[in-house]
Amino acid sequence: MDEKHDFVEVDPNIPEEGPSAPPPGWLDNIAGYEGSNPGGTPDGNYHPPPPPYSPPDSDQNARVLNVREPTVSEDVAREALLQFVEKKWTYSSKPAKNLVFKDLKPITVYRYRLETYTEARSSSWESEPFTGQQVDGPENGMSPAPWEVPVQYPQKFTDMCIKVRVPHSCSVKGCYGCQCTGSVRCGRCHSRGRVRCMHCHGSGHTRTGKDRRRCISCHGRGMKRCIQCHGRGFKTCSTCNGYRNIMHFIQLTITWKNQVLEFIPDKTPEFPLKKFAKVSGDGFFEDENLLVYPIVGFPDQDICDMSKKGIEEHVSKFSPVSRILQQRQTIELVPLTHAFYSYHGKDYDYYVYGRENQVYIPKYPTACSIL
Repeated sequence: MDEKHDFVEVDPNIPEEGPSAPPPGWLDNIAGYEGSNPGGTPDGNYHPPPPPYSPPDSDQNARVLNVREPTVSEDVAREALLQFVEKKWTYSSKPAKNLVFKDLKPITVYRYRLETYTEARSSSWESEPFTGQQVDGPENGMSPAPWEVPVQYPQKFTDMCIKVRVPHSCSVKGCYGCQCTGSVRCGRCHSRGRVRCMHCHGSGHTRTGKDRRRCISCHGRGMKRCIQCHGRGFKTCSTCNGYRNIMHFIQLTITWKNQVLEFIPDKTPEFPLKKFAKVSGDGFFEDENLLVYPIVGFPDQDICDMSKKGIEEHVSKFSPVSRILQQRQTIELVPLTHAFYSYHGKDYDYYVYGRENQVYIPKYPTACSIL
């Protein structure tokens, strides 16, 4: 046989590679997990939570006491500006050191935060090669319902996701990918063990100008050994790793997520609200319960309105698809001071915000090298 076309002969009993997922009807039916799909496909495998809890018996509203006002001294405002200028290499520190304050105007800014801690459960059929490991199947009892599978809960308001094998859901079946042979025909070389050389396009020779030379990649054969099957024409079944049998089981995915709503009333248009995202405030109100009640009687009605709206939206959005484990709402006073000053006879201003005394400055007196 011509060396160029020296193909291997593959056992005719080795099948073509089968489907990547079990065929319809392959998997067992397990009560409570009828919507589970192979491989964790997202559609249809989320399990609705048990009926929602009723709010605890208490007052129907949450009230806030001890409202505070922000205060910033001239020394603090000047030091904040100096630190800001030091990070800007084009700014001179001279204006910050020699400015004359005209007014420090505190602005009351409240940040409302609603946290709804949820738990969602979904399931999917998974599999692994059967190598003789223990099989926890239906003979050991019925599988618990999705929301009855016991798990270790994380700390409240902490995002986490775990995967748990559902008890008594295992079963061993012959591999559908290789028809229990452990091997499949190689699709890359069509079971020939050789593939066309891409360097010479199967001719065995290459041309450089008018010169015709033997291809150094395939040594003139025009064919190269298939790298997927190493020239054998067949390869180990990727579904069972050659063990011929597969253990199927239901995997429960449990996701804890802290759903967060933050709101700051926009009452100072000149100051960008996004600046508040990276600073902390002075917390003075915290309310935590299974389900919290809307805030009433707070001086800023926008906070009261958002509390009512946010709680309603979280319950309606999350309760149909997950279990609400806990809610928490807080109010922070986020320091914000509008500083007005003069320098060389001209008026300027800037803002000091957050407990970290960050600075936002629309216009600085000079933009030259630091003196």
